[in-house]
Amino acid sequence: MNDIRNIVILTGAGISAESGLKTFRADDGLWEDHPVEEVATPAGFARDPDLVQRFYDERRAQVMAANPNAAHLALGRLDSEWRPERQRGNLLIVTQNIDDLHERGGARRVLHMHGEALSAWCTTCDARHPWRATLRNGPPCPDCGMASLRPDIVWFGEMPYQMERIYRALAEADLFVSIGTSGAVYPAAGFVQEAARAGARTLELNLEESLGSRFFDETRLGKASDLVPALVEELLAQA
Repeated sequence: MNDIRNIVILTGAGISAESGLKTFRADDGLWEDHPVEEVATPAGFARDPDLVQRFYDERRAQVMAANPNAAHLALGRLDSEWRPERQRGNLLIVTQNIDDLHERGGARRVLHMHGEALSAWCTTCDARHPWRATLRNGPPCPDCGMASLRPDIVWFGEMPYQMERIYRALAEADLFVSIGTSGAVYPAAGFVQEAARAGARTLELNLEESLGSRFFDETRLGKASDLVPALVEELLAQA
């Protein structure tokens, strides 16, 4: 992998599954035994806010109980050692996951395109705050005092965060890596084609071939905790 400077890495549920966090939803269309429409749409929140707040209270507790695995730690090492001032280039880790395991694994250049479980968003003043407690009792926003906090999660029908920044990074990438994703959820599923159009090499790391495997230059199959540390060693060895 010589001549690689700018890297974009997309991570999905597969990288956190080895830490005990369940993937987004099962084949039956349920998410933790709830229809997605009930707990992951603005309409569902308007219809039954208590159910939605309880659901994300549970997700928040699960995230706090989980620990980063070898894949998260390897990406944290890559984040630390892949520096522009060392004539390497840029790195952006774009995650579809709402957990903070990348950050606890040492990564800092992380973009949560679908939001964060440990964050609350005030729909009155648009402020976002780190949040680990319940939201079910209508706590006031620390900024404006209004009881209008909701999970800082991108629901179906809402725009993922910082898409312009992501597409800029893809346009400049020399390498695009997808880790533990299904290739079924857009817009993230289209990132590989964006990167390829810009001339990037594309690599997929997954337990099994995804719906988008045919778009990648190379697919490596196995556990993220095995494949990711090996890839990081390969990248850092080119220095």
